[in-house]
Amino acid sequence: MTRPRAAVLGHPISHSKSPALHRAAYALLGVDMDYGAFDLTEEQLPEFADRVRTEPGWRGFSVTMPLKAAFVPLMDRVEGLAAQLGALNTVVVSEGPDGVALSGHNTDVAGITEAFRQAGLDRVVDPVVIGAGNTALAAVAALQRLGAARIEFLVRNASRAGEAAALAERFGLAVTVTPLAGAARRLASADAVVSTLPPHAADGVAEELARCAPAHDGARQVLLDVAYDPWPSRLASAWEARGGTVLHGLEMLVYQAVEQIVLFTGREDARSRDVIDVMCDSVGIPRRAA
Repeated sequence: MTRPRAAVLGHPISHSKSPALHRAAYALLGVDMDYGAFDLTEEQLPEFADRVRTEPGWRGFSVTMPLKAAFVPLMDRVEGLAAQLGALNTVVVSEGPDGVALSGHNTDVAGITEAFRQAGLDRVVDPVVIGAGNTALAAVAALQRLGAARIEFLVRNASRAGEAAALAERFGLAVTVTPLAGAARRLASADAVVSTLPPHAADGVAEELARCAPAHDGARQVLLDVAYDPWPSRLASAWEARGGTVLHGLEMLVYQAVEQIVLFTGREDARSRDVIDVMCDSVGIPRRAA
């Protein structure tokens, strides 16, 4: 009998923390699941998807850049938020009467939402998203879930913000697009910030932010920086120095992985504190507060 298996897909992939997270959770849950990693480009993805349909044992895939949008047209079904966003981070492989079926899901939204909630921010009023790529799409949906009525994108190239801005408008949010350069003061006034840029891409605005006067009104300000290597990022350091709360990018990764595990195994108890604690341990971040 073929051992059940899953994997993370992306390019490059050697830095991925998904294997550590998933293996820790499966071990605690007593689930027999082999979890690996495949370095795949967009060009290689169709052949890989065809191969998956002929190989036994597959339960699902965690999907990272640059494959989140490229995988969508290869699905038999695209569910819920993945369909709304046009981007997935999870593929579930299932057997049906017509053979193997691939379904696309997006758990990044749940990952961002839960990270903010665990930081004590259940409602946002004045959020900012840095960047406008696929992770920014998930940030839009998460911030809308947290009660945002408007959103501002700080971007390096305004011409590339159209998809994210259009999505925010479809979610009923008022949208502003602002150049990232020189936007530190706007950043400093936000109650919730999601930085979706790759490592070091926000270093310039971080230096500007460090020169801004700290806020003194006592309002909670939370930054989630999805770029977790190296850590802390310059942006995270500058934010914390001003008295803000910083969420490690791996916190989002933990919570989105939890939802993937539920999808791959059907085990609702993957959301338990014990499972989340061992996942945090596996990547060296603090356990969830009591």
